[in-house]
Amino acid sequence: MACAPPYGDDLQLALYLCYELHYRGFSGVDPDWEWDPGLLRLRGQMERCFLAALRMDAGRRRGVQEALEDILVEPLNGTGTSHFLKDRGELWQLREYAAQRSLYHLKEADPHAWVLPRLWGRAKAAMVAVEFDEFGAGRAEQVHAQLFADLMADLGLDTSYGRYVNSAASGMLTSVNLMSLFGLHRALRGALVGHFAAVEVTSSPGSRRMAQALRRVGAGPAAVHFYAEHVEADAVHEQVVRRDVIGGLLEEEPWLEEEVAFGIDATGWVDSRFGDHLLSAWRRGHSSLRKPL
Repeated sequence: MACAPPYGDDLQLALYLCYELHYRGFSGVDPDWEWDPGLLRLRGQMERCFLAALRMDAGRRRGVQEALEDILVEPLNGTGTSHFLKDRGELWQLREYAAQRSLYHLKEADPHAWVLPRLWGRAKAAMVAVEFDEFGAGRAEQVHAQLFADLMADLGLDTSYGRYVNSAASGMLTSVNLMSLFGLHRALRGALVGHFAAVEVTSSPGSRRMAQALRRVGAGPAAVHFYAEHVEADAVHEQVVRRDVIGGLLEEEPWLEEEVAFGIDATGWVDSRFGDHLLSAWRRGHSSLRKPL
């Protein structure tokens, strides 16, 4: 099968729909489609196109330390999405950002949980500890996906799961599909750990800027709380992930180091590409969504 453009709307939406069968599924769709051999064969072909493009585009660094160095130090003059929103973002742009990111944050910890049966020892214990926080430490109202839904409500957005799929840019679908791809394949467990590390390492400073942006435009307390809560929590998570999740995994399976580095690089590359789309649209005064709010 010839590959469709690997980051294009058609392939990324098709992959998203296939992956969603493993999450909450769709109303009126037979649950047996989750394991339909023909659909899995088609999904596999799309995944091979997607993964091949990622390996080509995201870099080929072999060492985890080298991959981490680029994201451990904040640039003095940052130019990313959270910097823009902190300094210049308007309420309509923050609402668009939240609508797009809802595809990710309303399922954020779920694909990471798929790696748990594929880890053991120190890596598994540390991963479970961080995931326990992501899932609210036993309190349903503190599950991070619920906190993001509260943020959306504060911004006057529809909190229904999957509500903004048809509005989201292909770059946002790519970001969500990346973690599903890594999470669903045991062979990509190293890349999933790298993805998880990249998210936790970059979360705290980015969350601080987002909280500042939301305060500046007068967003409600639940909107600010989602990001303010992540500033301290993810600073702690970063240390646990680097020392115990990555350290524990590579202690047991040192041959996975290149895959962990790939997961870190791929996450940064995909997020940067999506950020470029957002900033390009906003700087021209245009909506970043396929269907404006």
